Amino acid sequence: MPDPITRVRIAPSPTGPLHIGTARTALFNYLHARHVGGTFILRLEDTDVTRSTLEFEKDILDGLHWLGLAWDEGPEVAGEPARGPHAPYRQMERLPTYAAAAQRLLADGLAYPCYCTPEELDADRKAQEAARQPPRYVGRCAKLTPEERLAREAEGRRGALRFRVGEGLVAFDDIVRGHVEFDVSNLGGDFVIVRADGNPLYHFTVVVDDAAMEVTDVIRGEDHLSNTPKHILLFRALGYDVPRFAHLPLILNPDRTKMSKRKSQTAIDAYINEGFIPEALVNYLALLGWSTGTEEEVLSLDEIVERFDIGEVHKGGAVFDRERLEWLNGQWIRRLSADDLIDRLRPFIGKELDAGLIEQMPSDEELRALLPVIQERLPTLGAIGDLAGFLWVADVDPDPAVLVPKRWDAPTTIEGLGAARATIATVGDVVFEADELEPPLRALAEARGWKAGDLFMAIRVAVTGRTATPPLFDTLVALGRDRTLARLDRAIAVLAGS
Repeated sequence: MPDPITRVRIAPSPTGPLHIGTARTALFNYLHARHVGGTFILRLEDTDVTRSTLEFEKDILDGLHWLGLAWDEGPEVAGEPARGPHAPYRQMERLPTYAAAAQRLLADGLAYPCYCTPEELDADRKAQEAARQPPRYVGRCAKLTPEERLAREAEGRRGALRFRVGEGLVAFDDIVRGHVEFDVSNLGGDFVIVRADGNPLYHFTVVVDDAAMEVTDVIRGEDHLSNTPKHILLFRALGYDVPRFAHLPLILNPDRTKMSKRKSQTAIDAYINEGFIPEALVNYLALLGWSTGTEEEVLSLDEIVERFDIGEVHKGGAVFDRERLEWLNGQWIRRLSADDLIDRLRPFIGKELDAGLIEQMPSDEELRALLPVIQERLPTLGAIGDLAGFLWVADVDPDPAVLVPKRWDAPTTIEGLGAARATIATVGDVVFEADELEPPLRALAEARGWKAGDLFMAIRVAVTGRTATPPLFDTLVALGRDRTLARLDRAIAVLAGS
C-alpha cells in the first residue's frame, strides 16, 4: 500500500560532473519514492566553496532532468523558485541552521572546542603510525576547563568543534545489508563537525538537513556505510528521529575494482555525448544492483517503478558492462518511432558536419528512407557517422592497403572492381534495388572463381572507404547508381596509380 510519508533525497555536491554512481543513487531514491508514493528531494551540498561551481551544478541538474528524474522538492533552478516546504535546498544558504544546531550540542556538553594545531595533530598521527595503531583523535582538548580554553584563545587559536562519540555500540537494521553493528571505539575518536573558520562539515550538515527535511529513508552508496554510525550518534545527540538506511552496492569496473574515471567513463555527460539515450541508461542503471527476478531486461521507467523494491537490492558489487549497456541502448533505439529517431539523430549528424567529417546534412526524407537499414544496427546515436557518413560526402578516398582483400593482390582487385562495375551498370538499367544487385554479383564471383566475401569487401571499401557498413546491397542502393559507379571508378584509379 502506498506510503505517503516516505521521504528520500539525493544530495550531490557540485564539485564535479554528474557521476554515474550518483546518477544510480538518484535513480534508486526516485524509484523507491515513486513506488511507495513518497517524496523525492534534491538538495545541493555546496559547502566546499573552493571546488563547487555553477557549471558543475548545471551539469548535475541537466543530467538528472535528462534521465527523467524529476524531484518533488528542490532548489531554485533557471529562475524558477525553490519547491517544497523546507527551503532553502542549498547548504550554503542554510548556515544559520547549522550554527544553531552546533550551539545546542556545545551547550549540552555533547561537543567541545578543539584548539589542536595541524602540527600537533600530525605529530599524533605519526606517533600512532609508528606504534602501528589506527589513527584517532587523542582527546587533548576534550576535558579543557573554561580557563584553559580562554588561555588558548588568548594565544590566537581558533577552536574547531568536535563531537563527543562516547562509548559502546551503534547498531541499526540496514534495508539492504541487514543488521549492522559498529563499535564506537573504531570511529577514530571525537570528530570535527565545524571547522575553526566556522564552516560546517559533511557529517554534521547531512544530519541537520536530513532531520530538517524530514527524510525517512537514506538511500546511498555502500562507501557511506562507515559514516552511518557517526550520523546516528549525531541524530540521537540532537534529539532527531533516526531515519532508515539502505546502502547500495558499489558499481565496479570489469576487474571488480571500484569504478573510477581512471579506468572507466564515469561522467553521465560523456554517455549523453556518445549518443546513449535516457531510456536505455535508466534501464541499465536500474539493473546495476537490482533485478526483476525474471528474464526481462528491457523495461521503461514506469515499468521499473512498478516492480522496484528497495529491499530486493543486491548486497554484492555491480559490475559495469559497457557491451551490455550498448546492447540495451540498441534495443531502445529500435523501439523509437521514425520521427523520434530522426529528431534524436540530427544533433549527432550536425556534429559530424561541424567536424568536417561529412559535407552535407541529409533531409528528413533521406534519413527516413535510410532507417530500415541503420536503425537495427545503431549501438548509439553517435555511431551514425561511422555507419552512414559516407553517404553525405561527395567522394571517398579508400586506402589502397584496405581496398585489397587478404586473399587478393592489387591486379585481382582491379579486375574484380572493374567486373563488378560493369555488372552493376547493367543491373542499374533495369531497377537499382538490393534484390536485383545481389544475384548477378554472386554469379560474377562464382564464374570467376572468387570468394564472394572477397569481392563484396572490395566493393564495400571502394564505395564507402570502410570495412564495416550496413549490408552491402542496401548500401549501394542508398548511394544510388551514379555515385556507386563513380566511386568504383575512383577506387580502380587509386589502385592503378598506387
